Amino acid sequence: MTKNEKVTFVINTLNELFPEVPIPLDHKDPYTLLIAVLLSAQCTDERVNKITPSLFAKADNPYDMIKMSVEEIAEIIRPCGLTPMKSKGIYGLSKILIEEHNGEVPQSFEALERLPAVGHKTASVVMSQAFDVPAFPVDTHIHRLLYRWGFSNGKSVEQSEKDAKRLFPMELWNKLHLQIIYYGRSYSPARGWNLDKDIITKTIGRKTVINDYHKKNAS
Repeated sequence: MTKNEKVTFVINTLNELFPEVPIPLDHKDPYTLLIAVLLSAQCTDERVNKITPSLFAKADNPYDMIKMSVEEIAEIIRPCGLTPMKSKGIYGLSKILIEEHNGEVPQSFEALERLPAVGHKTASVVMSQAFDVPAFPVDTHIHRLLYRWGFSNGKSVEQSEKDAKRLFPMELWNKLHLQIIYYGRSYSPARGWNLDKDIITKTIGRKTVINDYHKKNAS
């Protein structure tokens, strides 16, 4: 298969398996999505979805959030990990949204990335999922799969993002990045991976990855 044929195969397979892709983090507007995405750093979406109802019951907007102290925020979000950075980030960005953006989440990568504790990936998720602006946020699942599929060299998430944007049509990015995440969780996980169930990697995967898999499972 040529590179283009492989890309088409991936798109078609993902559309068959995941025609609809709900956003994995529970939220009701751009602000609650921003907070949920920030909390999801090095934490599962499932855990974030268990924590955010308690947080949003007290503060689901920046004005109520800054009525709480950093310590009070930290107490609620502790199960998500990285508590000091996340609690200061949530308080700090809420203050900036009020002071500089009329309490609204800005609709630009630059403004989002200037907020405390908001990196490029978080900004990309918000731009894509809250504002429908084409973006390709790369998480660990996407990074792993682009390497397994031979689409990127696995050196960095930045490189994976560049390669994904080069290979896949822009109009598909917002849906496709979610489809790849769901595929990674269901069929191509980091641990307990069964190549026979992973139709995409089995069909187009990087030869060294497939050979290493067979070596490991033969021993």
